[in-house]
Amino acid sequence: MRLSALQKVLWGLAAIAIVGFVWLQVSTRVEQRAYEPAFRADFELTDHNGMVQTDEYLAGRWMLVFFGFANCPDVCPTTLAEVAAVMDGLGSDATQVQPLFISIDPERDTPQALAEFIPYFDANIIGLTGTADQIERTSKTFRIYYEKIEEAASPDGYTMGHSSQLFLFDPQGGYVGAWTYGTPAEEILADLKARMSI
Repeated sequence: MRLSALQKVLWGLAAIAIVGFVWLQVSTRVEQRAYEPAFRADFELTDHNGMVQTDEYLAGRWMLVFFGFANCPDVCPTTLAEVAAVMDGLGSDATQVQPLFISIDPERDTPQALAEFIPYFDANIIGLTGTADQIERTSKTFRIYYEKIEEAASPDGYTMGHSSQLFLFDPQGGYVGAWTYGTPAEEILADLKARMSI
């Protein structure tokens, strides 16, 4: 049975429509995947005031998250000073952002120790600590590295090696990106403001 010219045109249009529909479904799925966060903030730790804090409690705010330890001689205080400068530069928008300092040294960084350390930088930074198991679970969630390193000259005979990036999470707790150690506060501030205005 031979198809008429009209039938051939109709079958051709149907084939084009099917291909277009399949392409649209695939491209939409790829686009949705591109906007899904690589991971989400997930923690339950004790802050420097002795209160338990969770990612759910902080939902609705952007989060700047840095992992370190109070006895850190350079990277941690430098980064926290940059965070404080960013918070100051945000002005009234600072209420939309919560900076967190999560300790990877639970042995020394008790809530009391963090309560002495954190105020040197900014009153809005929350210092978080916990048990060794809690810190290990949190580090796996955030995909960061840390290790205890013997060093006779350091307090208690050891220091900590750790990841040094500053993380950014959106108000839903989804990972947005990170800045490497040494990124100037002005650059972080400009990037953060641009993301908050989207």
